[in-house]
Amino acid sequence: MKKFWNWIHDDSGGRVLRLEGPIDNESFWGDEITPAMFREDLEAEEGDVTVWINSPGGNVFAAAEIYTMLKDYAGTVTVRIASLAASAASVIAMAGDKVQMSPTALLMIHDPSTIAMGNAKDMEKAIETLNEVKESIINAYIAKTGLRHNKVAELMESETWMNAKKALDLGFCDEILYEGKTPEPTQEPDGDPEEPDKDAPVLEAQLYSTKQMGLAILNRLRTSAPAAEKPPDTQPPAPTIGMDGTTEDGAMPYQILMKQLEFLK
Repeated sequence: MKKFWNWIHDDSGGRVLRLEGPIDNESFWGDEITPAMFREDLEAEEGDVTVWINSPGGNVFAAAEIYTMLKDYAGTVTVRIASLAASAASVIAMAGDKVQMSPTALLMIHDPSTIAMGNAKDMEKAIETLNEVKESIINAYIAKTGLRHNKVAELMESETWMNAKKALDLGFCDEILYEGKTPEPTQEPDGDPEEPDKDAPVLEAQLYSTKQMGLAILNRLRTSAPAAEKPPDTQPPAPTIGMDGTTEDGAMPYQILMKQLEFLK
């Protein structure tokens, strides 16, 4: 069974941990992959660790154990979110002494979910367990952000997606990577700089690339609003949008995405 983590060394010899893909793969406590194996890999060497995360999430209990191991590690732990830290992966990200995000990365938090079956008592027990799991996750978010309990609970209930700037504003990350390498915008030599158009639409969120999350987007991109200047009966059929956000001819229908991805803001 392939592990969902990989240890490498950077050019300076530093320790680098890459967490890629779903956390747990339903085997973290099986005979093939165990928490003990992760702990052995983590403690095999000394020194600071950089953890790169690109994951849609997974098993919250596996994430909780990895979070605790990283918090307990003797060296400094720097977490870098490469593209996506969603669901349980966002809990692991909170273990970093410093959390950094790529300018194109996304972080998502939401309420935990499960599958239950049985009688009414079984359902009540499942709800009780989910509430306790949510409280444990809130503890990790509060420890990192310093936000109020009710605020974090509301963000989770609303399934909140954060780009790097929003995550920085809310305290879920400490830095945005590569910011110092971005040149400052130049100003016109005469007069004041042009004021931005406040009414101009802004598409803040990016389509994320993981297959599981991409399918969720496609489920919400089934229709396209008709142009206001044309009668509805003259409208062409809504274009089919692929996994990479393009239509069949390879074009990127910006206006369609702008309107249909409002839920990602």
